[in-house]
Amino acid sequence: MAATGTTAVIDRNGLAALVATLVAEGRTVVGPTVRDGAIGLDVLESADELPFGWGVELDAGRYRLTPREDGAAFAHCAGPQSWKAYLHPQREQLWSARRGQDGVPVFTEHRPEAPSYAFVGVRPCDLRALAIQDRVLAGGRHPDRGYQQRRRGALLIAAECTEPGATCFCVSTGGGPAADTGFDLALTEVVDEDGHRFFVRVGSEHGARLLAAIPHREADLTTESMARGAVDAARDRMGRTLPPVDLKALIGASTDADHWDDVASRCLTCANCTMVCPTCFCTTTEEVTDLTGDHTERWQRWDSCFDLDFSRLHSGPVRASARSRYRQWLTHKLSTWHDQFDTGGCVGCGRCVAWCPVGIDITEEVAALAAERDAKATADARTAQGVGEEAP
Repeated sequence: MAATGTTAVIDRNGLAALVATLVAEGRTVVGPTVRDGAIGLDVLESADELPFGWGVELDAGRYRLTPREDGAAFAHCAGPQSWKAYLHPQREQLWSARRGQDGVPVFTEHRPEAPSYAFVGVRPCDLRALAIQDRVLAGGRHPDRGYQQRRRGALLIAAECTEPGATCFCVSTGGGPAADTGFDLALTEVVDEDGHRFFVRVGSEHGARLLAAIPHREADLTTESMARGAVDAARDRMGRTLPPVDLKALIGASTDADHWDDVASRCLTCANCTMVCPTCFCTTTEEVTDLTGDHTERWQRWDSCFDLDFSRLHSGPVRASARSRYRQWLTHKLSTWHDQFDTGGCVGCGRCVAWCPVGIDITEEVAALAAERDAKATADARTAQGVGEEAP
């Protein structure tokens, strides 16, 4: 059996065999597929459902499918969904209660058997996002047991990026188009005159067993060179970039910046950015009762700091303005997240840029905050210098 770190090459038949093997193991295989005018995530029965021959064109507030002549399966950037929709579902029952004898309530914890997931086509930015979600939801003093159960057995088949989108900026957040850790198998797609194939790297013992179970051949230098070269080239073709500054310090020192008013004048507070973000994790709970009053259920569902009720106390919401809610989101994502989890909360996938209805671009907003800070520092320095020159 191949060892961790082994490299190999599979063709399209090998990819089909990989998905078929995962299905035969009884796993719920999830991967990218074309649906509803986008490349989204769905349960796959075979590799034929992958988006062969489709790419995307996108920009701030804009997304559309485009056909490709090379028939590539993974030549597209992150779509509107992330894998958190499966590991940290949008709505989940926590417990139920019924009226028992003598009116005493009887509580039942809702703990269904978790699917055995296999995620195919996980982008490197999403690998980093899953690692962050693991830190937030599976670690600490109060882990989410549902997340832990679903995550524990999930297999991750990564697809390295060779076609970054116009809204991608993963390099700016400390990542990149290469899959470094956290995968069972990593695939890099190569399509040239020698055919359609995938350079494979083994990242775990289970990945090694999977590779042994499907048709493959030893990696050749040409395919490896083409694969690594395509990933390296993608690193230099990011569509966007964050300013090369200490983001934690910048955002933390910008609470009173005038630029928040500019963002607020455009922001709809619709929460699209938090819904598509692969690391946002906020939830609320709601009670659902029947008409008799004899049965009730508690459900957990996604929530957002853009929701006016998210910070509501008895006297009203803590953050009533669009300015304060957008500032809260960006400050937590890029600054205070470090204090809580020793990492930033953004992986540079660009989803929040592409799926914002008015095209608000996080990279442009951060650059504007940096420019305002620098302009203020220059003005303060000039003022201080002028005062010093006039002093006796």
